[in-house]
Amino acid sequence: MSLIKADTVLHGGRVWLGIDDGFAEAIALWNGKVLATGPEKEIAELIGSGTKKIDLRGRTALPGLNDAHQHMLSVGLGLTEVNLKDAAIKSIDDILSRIKAQADKAKPGEWIFGRGYDHFQLDVKRHPLREELDLVAPYNPVYVKRTCGHMGVANSAALDLAGVDENTPQPAGGHIESQNGRLTGLMQETAQSLIQDSLPDYTPDELRAGVREGQRHNLGQGFTSVTDPGVGLRQGYDEWVAYQDTRRDGELDIRMHLMPLAEARGWSERAIEMGLMTGDGDEWIRVGPMKLFADGSAGGRTAAVTSPYEGGDADDLGILICSDDEIFERCEEYHRRGYQVATHAIGDRAIDQVLEAYERAMGDEIDTTRRHRIEHCGFLRPDQIDRMVRLGVIPAPQAIFLYEFGDLYIDVLGEERSAASYPFRTWKDRGLHPSASSDAPVSATSPYANIYSMVTRRTNRGTVLGADQALSVAEALHAYTYDSAYGSFEEDAKGRLVAGQLADIAVPDRDLFTVDPDELLEAENDLTIVGGEVRHDRLSELS
Repeated sequence: MSLIKADTVLHGGRVWLGIDDGFAEAIALWNGKVLATGPEKEIAELIGSGTKKIDLRGRTALPGLNDAHQHMLSVGLGLTEVNLKDAAIKSIDDILSRIKAQADKAKPGEWIFGRGYDHFQLDVKRHPLREELDLVAPYNPVYVKRTCGHMGVANSAALDLAGVDENTPQPAGGHIESQNGRLTGLMQETAQSLIQDSLPDYTPDELRAGVREGQRHNLGQGFTSVTDPGVGLRQGYDEWVAYQDTRRDGELDIRMHLMPLAEARGWSERAIEMGLMTGDGDEWIRVGPMKLFADGSAGGRTAAVTSPYEGGDADDLGILICSDDEIFERCEEYHRRGYQVATHAIGDRAIDQVLEAYERAMGDEIDTTRRHRIEHCGFLRPDQIDRMVRLGVIPAPQAIFLYEFGDLYIDVLGEERSAASYPFRTWKDRGLHPSASSDAPVSATSPYANIYSMVTRRTNRGTVLGADQALSVAEALHAYTYDSAYGSFEEDAKGRLVAGQLADIAVPDRDLFTVDPDELLEAENDLTIVGGEVRHDRLSELS
């Protein structure tokens, strides 16, 4: 008989241990880690007088889900912004009515920020115009971001505060749109920084509240770990402090992997001066890669591609954020200093640039153990996959993009390129460990919609894109658990429910392995355990 008695035992259902480990009847947790798994009779021997028993009631427990690319702080802060993403937003007037409702409550001069519209889903298939925003918010600066986050529209008051007019030069790696010699208010890629720099800073309390709200939302979804791939995007070092302060105050209940955003208010330089290195930290907060940007979004036609967008001219190839020399120099510096590097690249032209940068940084010594990442890695060619294998570069994709934006991809890039995008099956078969993530607030955080997309390759309109790239449910969960941990060098600590790994568990309301794929879209998370402690209990909250 074991001298150690479990802190918690889950029984009365199934426990999925991992893709190569199969199922167990019960699991015992002790001191924040998995103590043992096995038949319920064997695990019963680990139950003592102080052991908490959780009856799964026929449900299946999974390793805690790990969103490998989600702007969690932005998700939390965004809960106070004007929501322009939901299905009710079908027209320019819908956007304007929500902005007006906020403006009617705001003080004169107070900023109004909205996020999530998709102009391709609107009745007139265009962005709102600055003059339209002026009409509904004449006394407030307004900025509304497209769902991709790579562009947005400012009203006249916001442009004035930013010092942007018709004589403002076009920034490198960005574009300020004009029509008939007048600004429309649309700011793309690096041009957004002109508006962003004029926004008022969040207070430390507001940033910490954003972290708490973001983690509350994620725990409710079954996530026990999240990678924030752009710490510093809005406010530089302050965002790092917000995560650390939340931890110090004993309020961090989710595990964070934080990527310092290079070139964000000098934050990357400060990280270097502080001696922060990829892998530093502990099981709650760990330093991730240095994060760079190479291009924009496919839906916004700013992802850098080698063949023109549909309906465009020969120069309609998207935007490269950095010159070759700039990105080569930055990757070489961070690689030389010992950092993992993660670069946003969606189009194949940007992916070419990033792979060349990584290979140059490695020089004659190709080191596949560095696990440099390409965030998104959406529209790539077979020769680029070969190069990723040779260099040990791993993809950090979002299958949910296919569900939410797949039909738009066909419109802007054609059926062939869209069907070949986000090739999970090929990546998996080539040993590239594709992780799973949402890129929220760009897309919904729902892990079940993401799994649905990996399993079916269906868009939200029912179009199937590249059925040959579909995964099984077990493979999709492997991407959301083990492979996401692999991307942060933590696969020995989490991603499976085996003895010695962290006691992080998600329990959805239905058996994902047996339901019809369409039911995945209706799934909810009932229970979330982090470090052996229940952090979310949906049924208890409903009672």
